[in-house]
Amino acid sequence: MLDVDFSLFPQLTTERLLLRSISAQDLELIHIMRCDRAVNAMVGRETPTSLKQTEAFIGKIERMIKGNESMYWVICLKKDHQLLGTVCCWNFDVENEAVEIGYEMLPEFRRRGIMEEALKGVIEYAFEKLNARVITAFPSGVNINSVSLLKKLNFQLEDEAYSNMHKDVEDIVTYTLKKDLK
Repeated sequence: MLDVDFSLFPQLTTERLLLRSISAQDLELIHIMRCDRAVNAMVGRETPTSLKQTEAFIGKIERMIKGNESMYWVICLKKDHQLLGTVCCWNFDVENEAVEIGYEMLPEFRRRGIMEEALKGVIEYAFEKLNARVITAFPSGVNINSVSLLKKLNFQLEDEAYSNMHKDVEDIVTYTLKKDLK
């Protein structure tokens, strides 16, 4: 059964990275990341028009974590703790022991293996600590880099939609990683 008690937020580490909780110091970089129109088009998200909207988003994330609805990590290098990107676990399906992952990265840090390293840490956490049996991801099929990353991590293209809650995503596809196949 999924363990979705996040009263103690788990900080994760990998060889180069620290995955930590979001904080007010991340506001400007979260805003820059969420203003990437190309990414927004692929995830069906409106582009924020003010820092206030991004501040409201951070508040929403904090409430979701407190309500055990989401885990949301800021990806940073161990040496400086500055935001490079984010990764989340959410859309928990307790009955089917499934959890969805989502991720994004500031453009200047893409294609450096950072997201792959971060996702490996989150995958391990989801299977070992959350007791997930299945991890889902719902990228846009036109997001070649995201699809390639999922395939590299042994995610498989699925016909089943699972608990996909996404709307307005062009050519959305379902990828899953099952605990016994990781």
